Amino acid sequence: MTKDHAHIVPHGVKARQVYLALRDQISGGDLTGGDLLPGEEKLAMQFGVSRVTIRRALAALSAAGLVERRAGSGTRVAAGAGAPAPAAMDFTTLMPQLVQMGQQTTARLLSFAYRAAPDFVAQAMRLEKEAQVQIATRVRLNDGVPFSHLTTYVPAAIAQNYSENDLATTPLFKLLERSGVQIKNAHQSVSATLAGPDVADALGVDVGAALLSLRRVVRDVDGQGVEYLYGLYRPDIFHLEMPLERVGDAGARHWEPAIGRGAGGGL
Repeated sequence: MTKDHAHIVPHGVKARQVYLALRDQISGGDLTGGDLLPGEEKLAMQFGVSRVTIRRALAALSAAGLVERRAGSGTRVAAGAGAPAPAAMDFTTLMPQLVQMGQQTTARLLSFAYRAAPDFVAQAMRLEKEAQVQIATRVRLNDGVPFSHLTTYVPAAIAQNYSENDLATTPLFKLLERSGVQIKNAHQSVSATLAGPDVADALGVDVGAALLSLRRVVRDVDGQGVEYLYGLYRPDIFHLEMPLERVGDAGARHWEPAIGRGAGGGL
């Protein structure tokens, strides 16, 4: 397990670039525990920087617990320095995976309050203007490493059936169902964004780091919105999957989602 490196990045643009490049190779699996890094002189030539810059980058990687530096034996990637196996979500089997997510990951509650729904939430969930909703922000962790920053909006009439402590210890879908909600479907969209200071701190990434952005509206059997989710995900340990099949005849052949045949995996 690596340390939270959000505040360990070295000073200086060039040292920071080298640090981030090597860190991404480690987190992405290109470099694994025990691998020997090239010497300082070779790294300096590879990145087009001075050896002093390389030393700063390696010192920061060592402080983050990503590498081990030993005189006479060089710099090696620390055992277990890579990110945990990436969490994956298959778009075609959404609901079962949301339940599985709650069973395989843990959550940390950051904030909890009741307020009037923002206009974009009220519109998406088909709520009356100024309707009261519960707004909760949590971080989900996979093997102790934060991978998602989630803000949920739930109508107050539903949310009042469970407590703040419940939300910190029980998956939201279970709480909704326990409150009598009959979930039918959901619609979600995916984009990309950059991490602001608060989110970067919560996820252990650098300010301005690229994140996956997901918005989801969950509806009950009557078509009423019961949850609005705004989620931000670390792309190094979370990815989205959608298996496709080639269907149709002759010139009309095209790609379609292979419903129910996804690769699976927990969130």
